[in-house]
Amino acid sequence: MIADAESARLIFSSAAFVLTFALFVPYVLSIQRGTTVPHVFSWIIWAFGTFVVFLAQLADGGGIGAWPIGFSACITAYIALLAFQRRHRITITRIDWVLLALAASATPAWSLTADPLWAVVLLTAADLIGFGPTLRHAFFNPHLEHPGFFLFGAVRNTFVILALENLSWTTVLFPAAVGGACLLLALLLLIRRSMLARNPLK
Repeated sequence: MIADAESARLIFSSAAFVLTFALFVPYVLSIQRGTTVPHVFSWIIWAFGTFVVFLAQLADGGGIGAWPIGFSACITAYIALLAFQRRHRITITRIDWVLLALAASATPAWSLTADPLWAVVLLTAADLIGFGPTLRHAFFNPHLEHPGFFLFGAVRNTFVILALENLSWTTVLFPAAVGGACLLLALLLLIRRSMLARNPLK
């Protein structure tokens, strides 16, 4: 029974890795082609937060289920670099700076607690704040973001949860919250694209 459970977690973890490739490679290519222009503030927040959550999951026994999160952190950092290089194509508002400051203040707070759960709570909050600039960007410029990427992100995080060796708030909170936010963002993009197709002035 234990061997079967370990095999299942390995399968789910492998599926999460495959989905990570399927998720990020087309997204990176679309950035390089210029059809997708991500918001640099969101990706800076996500890169740092995802890497620290990966470390916290390892500390709480996440095992092989945590590794897709670590892999995502590396690719997220690369996308943050690409977004920084293309920052002139987006509008950065005062609220974007406020959200960046909020995330930047929340992220280091995890080090003030020895409890991995509180570290993940704070980092998850910072990561969700990171969706703020992209949500605004997606609302006004839905054709500069990729709804399929975020929809795949929700699916990938489901496999991450299924692959975790230890299911606890510490290990589950981050992928569950981020997966839900990805789903909502994908729906926003699809709705806004549909609205603009019907009425380009909206």
